[in-house]
Amino acid sequence: MKKMNVIQSFLVVLLILFTFPGISQNSVIIHADKPGSKIDKAIYGQFAEHLGHCIYGGIYVGEKSDIPNTKGFRLDVVGALKELKVPLVRWPGGCFADTYHWKDGIGPKADRPSIINVHWGGVTEDNSFGTHEFLDFCELIGADAYVCLNVGSGTVQEAAQWMEYVTSSNDSPMTKLRKQNGREKPWNVKYWAAGNETWGCGGNMRPEYYADLYNQYSSFMRAPGIYKIASGANVEDYKWTDVLMKQSAKMMNGISLHYYTIPGTWENKHSATQFDENEWFTTLQKTLKMEELVSRHSEIMDKYDPSKKVGLLVDEWGNWFDVEPGTNPGFLFQQNTLRDALVAGINLNIFNNHADRVRMSNIAQMINVLQSVILTKDKEMVLTPTYYVFKMYNVHQDATMLPLEIKCSKYTSGSASINAINASASMKEGVVSITLCNLDPVNAQNVSFEIQGQKSAQVTGKIVTADKMNAYNDFGKKEEVSIAEFMGANLNKGKIEATLPAKSVVLIQIR
Repeated sequence: MKKMNVIQSFLVVLLILFTFPGISQNSVIIHADKPGSKIDKAIYGQFAEHLGHCIYGGIYVGEKSDIPNTKGFRLDVVGALKELKVPLVRWPGGCFADTYHWKDGIGPKADRPSIINVHWGGVTEDNSFGTHEFLDFCELIGADAYVCLNVGSGTVQEAAQWMEYVTSSNDSPMTKLRKQNGREKPWNVKYWAAGNETWGCGGNMRPEYYADLYNQYSSFMRAPGIYKIASGANVEDYKWTDVLMKQSAKMMNGISLHYYTIPGTWENKHSATQFDENEWFTTLQKTLKMEELVSRHSEIMDKYDPSKKVGLLVDEWGNWFDVEPGTNPGFLFQQNTLRDALVAGINLNIFNNHADRVRMSNIAQMINVLQSVILTKDKEMVLTPTYYVFKMYNVHQDATMLPLEIKCSKYTSGSASINAINASASMKEGVVSITLCNLDPVNAQNVSFEIQGQKSAQVTGKIVTADKMNAYNDFGKKEEVSIAEFMGANLNKGKIEATLPAKSVVLIQIR
């Protein structure tokens, strides 16, 4: 047998690489020598709206419930959220915020008037979960509170009085009312937003009109040390961001952005659990649009705020599918699969990498609504695949972002292709944490790592994956998706190599 010449050998290597994409050479360079911005822990925030069973049945069951609780808050949910290290919760909406009048939700519960939830299911709520309950809940789980003021149907006076009621230690009618209702000391609430989706359910406003209205509200948002948030753009409405930044940047600390990943259309969003690889690809391809949105909105903000004083807050994001069969269409209850775990990992990586401008995000929503971290049914509780990604990623909270360079193979479907690997990195207390998503549901990815500026002595890892791409955790059944130890990374003579299994989210930590 003749020996192959150099050209023949090279061709054979190319043939192997193209025939078996799972063994193609991928590389990640982490610049520990060029640290970036701090990754604000608020990037790992949650969103809790009066919608379906997010509040009632999810967070709050009342003190008389036979579900174990403390002051009406579910003990199982409280424990799970504390373990998740939830840094921040946004409330009361969402669309609900601009129909909510805060004085209806204080005082003795028996005296509180009811409210019809016109946005979500048309159900009547008794206002038993109001300001005191929300802020006590945040204290209970160790999270900061983010309150969205009613601009759509409220008034500047109503908003100013709410802030005074919550934050003031002075002697005034509002503080006397708070003390009368059982809270002597004020709460420390930093984050306040003037309205929600004012381009849509919050008032169907033009950006020029809302900018003027925001400036008016902002003028009376006077609590010390607060973080003022303007209602920002829907998806790629770049004009909205431009107008708001031009007219109101000096009056705000942050501006919001909303984007939901929908594999189908608004009329047919497709099933959360019944999907094939084509829908898997489409969902991941669409969620990667977040990179473009964050980048382009940031570029506009840079024109008016080159020092990046104003934060971009992605305070609604996540997968939006059709509701589960047999459930109220207005309650937006959907299951949560390994596909959701990948979507969570991808988005959080994007936010980490843009930590110089992105200061907060709030996944929609925390419990029982859209891409939840927790599902509840009566006394049962389920931790979703998304929960486990947030738990694994909490190592990034308040860490320093490390820039990285990725060279990777493509994941292809038909004529479309996306990068097979998505990643972000950070450093805290001398530990480099790298979170990676292998978007390919079939092929593993071999990755070599180079840490510039730090020597590597020890490598450990964790992983979220499953046998099936539509695996999910359900009531009364053994978990199909959770966190496991990752044994696919090794350190050899200072070089780090890892094999990322197909359809996986992986944390690699280097000491």
